Amino acid sequence: MAENALQAGLLADHFRRVRARSEDLCEPLAIEDYGVQPIEDASPPKWHLAHTTWFFETFLLTPYLDGYRAFDEAFAYLFNSYYNGVGEQFPRPLRGTLSRPTVDEVMAYRRHVDEGIEELLDREGNGRAEVVSRVVLGLHHEQQHQELLVTDLKVNLGLNPLRPAYRDVPAGVHAAALDVPLEMRSQVGGLVEMGRDESGGTDFHEFMFDNEGPRHRVYLDDFDLANRPITNAEYLEFIDEGGYREPLLWLSEGWSWLQTFDIGAPMYWRRDRSGGWMEYRLSGGEAALDPHSPVTHVSYFEADAFARWTGMRLPTEVEWETVASRRRGVDRDGFVDAQRFHPRPSSTCAASDSSDEVIHQLFGDCWEWTQSAYSPYPGYRPIEGALGEYNGKFMASQQVLRGGSCATPADHIRATYRNFFYPKDRWQFTGIRLAKDAASRTRT
Repeated sequence: MAENALQAGLLADHFRRVRARSEDLCEPLAIEDYGVQPIEDASPPKWHLAHTTWFFETFLLTPYLDGYRAFDEAFAYLFNSYYNGVGEQFPRPLRGTLSRPTVDEVMAYRRHVDEGIEELLDREGNGRAEVVSRVVLGLHHEQQHQELLVTDLKVNLGLNPLRPAYRDVPAGVHAAALDVPLEMRSQVGGLVEMGRDESGGTDFHEFMFDNEGPRHRVYLDDFDLANRPITNAEYLEFIDEGGYREPLLWLSEGWSWLQTFDIGAPMYWRRDRSGGWMEYRLSGGEAALDPHSPVTHVSYFEADAFARWTGMRLPTEVEWETVASRRRGVDRDGFVDAQRFHPRPSSTCAASDSSDEVIHQLFGDCWEWTQSAYSPYPGYRPIEGALGEYNGKFMASQQVLRGGSCATPADHIRATYRNFFYPKDRWQFTGIRLAKDAASRTRT
């Protein structure tokens, strides 16, 4: 009994910390920022704050806390995202039209639900595994929305003609950087295992989403993987050599996409009056393009075309996970916790470990596109009930990304984590790492 009480107390601490982080991320905002939805894919900060609260209310308080009364019955419709199993949803493209409820009302909603969860953990959660596991899932769900909150804010501010900064530049972030030569590291294949079997569902730090399993075997040929992500300077060379004008480099759908939307550079890149390139950053606002930082905000189509241009390819997710799983420890400085809100130059990471065999920035800084389609692992079974809609129903027409970004909470990521987006998507911090077959020869 004492062990259960300790577990519930630790979980309550995690709950308070994660919930507070969402509001901390909103601290720099003006009241006008909370309701803006600049593109259909993004959501207003106010909606993220309310939706994550709706999740706890819908999947925990309503079914498990005796006597619980909903804060506002209308919120079940307004802040449901895509869970058809629990009701209809307010249309996603119209979230920015919701001037009401007000920000104050959403914050009051959060307090109401927070008090309910605290009571649930105190009254029942310490003895009911299904309650604890749902709280843990809800916390990792909120961490996902913290990342979305950051990236959606970047769309809001970065597409504003004023290009205002979200926060000031932390000291030393834009210090002079050095080139780290791009090198391909040889990797041994063979029969490897990937994925996980057990979620440790009642342990915050041992959590996994259902799409990360089951653990299974895959035969992997020897391959080479780049020692770091592709930089802005390298991607600029692709642009200057006509990469966006050469149809043979592009998938058919990608070529149609860039023609339709007149794409000619990564999102947030802009030429100034002198012809130089500028890039919008959350920290500090728009500034001259840093040649040493990893290129980010590129779609899968752009990443794939760049890889073809180099004569290489993107890694598969089993290649990426195999290398990441062999790493001893994870560099935690490239995540949102560091409050840089922008990828670090590779030399920042290389300075701490200059070994010839090290592969830098696998975790944090920018999500890395893989060539793997998002599909179920052999033997995959989604969670039963409405929560099964969380991951399983999206396993079509999307690509897997790995590693996390400068907008990801550090304790949310792991080697088996599978992110997924449509090939055209690029408002997330998405970047490029190259791979090649071990026997191939390519130009550099």
